[in-house]
Parts: sequence; structure tokens; C-alpha cells
Amino acid sequence: MPVETDVPDPLSSPLTFFGEELCRLRNEAKLSQARMARQARTTQAMISYVENAKRVPSEDLAKDLDLALGTGDYFARLFTLVVKFVYPGWFRSYIDFECEASAISAYQSHFIPGLLQTEDYARAILAGGRPNNLDGLVTARLSRQDIFDRADRPLTWFIVDEYAISRMLTTPTVMRAQLDRVLDAQDHPKTIIQVVPHDAPPHPGMSGSFVNLNFDVGADVVHIDGFLQGRTALDPDEVSVAAHAYDLIRAVALSPQTSADLIWRRRKELARA
Repeated sequence: MPVETDVPDPLSSPLTFFGEELCRLRNEAKLSQARMARQARTTQAMISYVENAKRVPSEDLAKDLDLALGTGDYFARLFTLVVKFVYPGWFRSYIDFECEASAISAYQSHFIPGLLQTEDYARAILAGGRPNNLDGLVTARLSRQDIFDRADRPLTWFIVDEYAISRMLTTPTVMRAQLDRVLDAQDHPKTIIQVVPHDAPPHPGMSGSFVNLNFDVGADVVHIDGFLQGRTALDPDEVSVAAHAYDLIRAVALSPQTSADLIWRRRKELARA
């Protein structure tokens, strides 16, 4: 008969293991979450999120935890395992670029962009692929939204096809909350959201979704979605073509205010569903 144990398995869920180890060592050091946060140069909320496997820790946070707890490079090494668990190899370079970008311009044709997704909407989208680590994938996607908490948060421009607004990908309740999230996001002065209407003329976005990333220092890049995996391109010619394509899509999209009105009308329709 197998023996039950409360010891977490780092190979089954490195993200959960990281959080439980942080909680264990913090308690052994007799530190509250608030004091731990001060010593690790973060917030109490982030410590709580990480301990409960609700956020993917950054590499800098992992190193700061080691310094605060005197654990050598323990959490830094665990971070490597966590990242391998929650992000596919081909996507990790994009995450690094996204974290450093000063401007992000995304076009998405089928669903709300990941940076704007609620937890329930993200879970519904990701569950469609029947992954083995759904909780980890959801947490990873939500963790990317921490860029909005930066003091120097990037300028973000999102263009979505009306199809992403109108299609019932999940329950009316989840869709209403998701559209509320989009409407709230567009209120921030550094975020612009536009919708390409159903009757728009042909445009480059019909070939697929992509994201342009711009930097204060260094060359710009473009990330192009794919079926099995996307790819991040640094070639200046591809980046230039993507920038031009985004301008063309922006030209056929509704204005930000008209887009917000369309989203709001769809939200009201869902309230009656």
C-alpha cells in the first residue's frame, strides 16, 4: 500500500513546489508575508500569489528571495524548473521580450489577447487543448499581466476582430466579465483598444495574429502565432513588414470610442442571455 505524504513533488508541479517552499522557509525564518515582501523588494500581494501558485515568480524575485532568506541560489535554481514547466521552450524568449518592451501592439483575430484575459476566460480558452498542466498554463498567462503593474508600464495597443467579441467561447457570465475587463483596460491612458468590424475590407490580419514589440534600447521584434507554436522574429525586414501590416489593420478598425461602444452593446446582449 502506498504511503500518503504531504511533501510536495517538485516534478509534478514545480510552480506549486516553489510556492510551498517559499511559505515553509519564510515561516521557519518567522517572517510575515509583509516583512518578507519588504526584504525581497516586492509586495505582500505578490508573496501571497507566489505561495499559492497564482503567479509565476520572476527571475529577479527568485534571486531576491535567496538574498532575503540566505538560501544561496536555491530559489534561482527552482525558477529555472518553474519556467520550463509553465512556458514551452519556443515561447520563453518572447516572455523575456514582452517583459522589457516599451510598447506592445497586438492583433488577435479569434479571441481576446492574453494580456487582457480574465482567469475564467483564459481557463476556457486553454482547456480547449486539453493540456496536462492547465492550472500552470492559466497562472503563466495571468502572470504576464504583471507588466501593467510596472512603474514604467508599456504603451499597449490591442486590435481584435469583432469575431473575438461576438463568439460565445464560454458561458455568458464569463464572457460578460471578460468584456468588462476589456472596457476597464481601455480607460487607462497608456492602453488603446480597437475592433475590426465584420464588414471591414480585406487586411493583413486575415493571415493570422501577431504582436509587434518595441524597445527604448535595442531592435524591435515581431511574434507571429502558429498552429503548434509561434515564432519570434528579429529580422529587420520582417519587423518592418509587420509594422506596416499593423498600420493597415489600424486603418480599417473602428475608432477606440466606437470600438468601446460596440463592446458595450455586446456586453448588454450577454446580460439578457
